[in-house]
Amino acid sequence: MAEEIKSLEGLEAVAGDVSVTPEAMEDPREPVRDSLGRSYATGKRKDAVARVWIKPGSGKMLVRDAKGNYIDYTKYFARPVLQMILRQPFEVAGVTEQFDVMATVKGGGLSGQAGAVKHGISKALQLYDPSLRGALKAAGFLTRDSRVVERKKYGKRKARRSFQFSKR
Repeated sequence: MAEEIKSLEGLEAVAGDVSVTPEAMEDPREPVRDSLGRSYATGKRKDAVARVWIKPGSGKMLVRDAKGNYIDYTKYFARPVLQMILRQPFEVAGVTEQFDVMATVKGGGLSGQAGAVKHGISKALQLYDPSLRGALKAAGFLTRDSRVVERKKYGKRKARRSFQFSKR
């Protein structure tokens, strides 16, 4: 059986020369880009799934509609709140109007789709430039929001709502 280590000198004798170099302390992540210089990520929220490509550009965001046409995000997501949600990752990372976005969204409603695109943009930004990961992670944009609609239970009108009770 190995001898017990009871002091710091005993630990140093067993460990030997273990030194940490500055290169080992740096972030080991490499940028992930395709042959066209784009980064791809998939974002999810509720029932919506978004496929997002980002590349350096002028800040143009295009979303693919149901017919397969790419239209401006201000026309697809007409509500200002949804447009603000899509701009959040760029503002947090400090790279507003530096990337072009192309997104394809399927499933869910507009709110879930906006959240899915935001999640996809955040993941793609982090893959394109790993130094942005800290800011995006601190803001909580890289975490998939796992909240989904609760299922309807039998004997109930909805998931928790009961039928109206009548005493007489």
